[in-house]
Amino acid sequence: MKLSKVFYCGFKLKTNLVVVILLCGILSLLSACSISYGFEGGSIDYDKTKTIQINSFPNRTSFYPEMTQVFDQALRKRFIEQTRLREVTSNPDIQMSGEITGYTLSPMAVKSDAYASQTRLTITIKVDYVNNKETGKDINQSFSSFLEFDSNESLSSVEDRLVKDIIDDIIDQIYNSTVANW
Repeated sequence: MKLSKVFYCGFKLKTNLVVVILLCGILSLLSACSISYGFEGGSIDYDKTKTIQINSFPNRTSFYPEMTQVFDQALRKRFIEQTRLREVTSNPDIQMSGEITGYTLSPMAVKSDAYASQTRLTITIKVDYVNNKETGKDINQSFSSFLEFDSNESLSSVEDRLVKDIIDDIIDQIYNSTVANW
């Protein structure tokens, strides 16, 4: 019996020692590594680029008439709050324009009775981004995002929330593709 206790204590001591050595190694690695994130206008050279003009994005779809206002306000807020750019109405260093080109509802997840249990709302926005101070930074691209909702819900009951959330995602994409340089 005494031999098994000695063996058990020795095994436990070795296990604890291995755990301590592993933890020290991990801590050493973590302290040696340095991770730095900078999300504030990542690729903007503020010595050259100081102003931005964001034109209204007209809604070319026949759906959700408030979308221009919702999108324009959210886009301005993102670029003004998360960069040091100052908004101007003429002679900008960066100019953004575009249009809302798509608003599509698609049935998803068709059930056995041939009715859709989910509906997908997709919004597409075309963006023209012109950097007048740095060549090669211009972007002419369409961005889209979607969300699904239960088909038992009416679109009118979820539309405001869906449009806001989809627009937020599209603005993330635009910001990351233009000034965050992701």
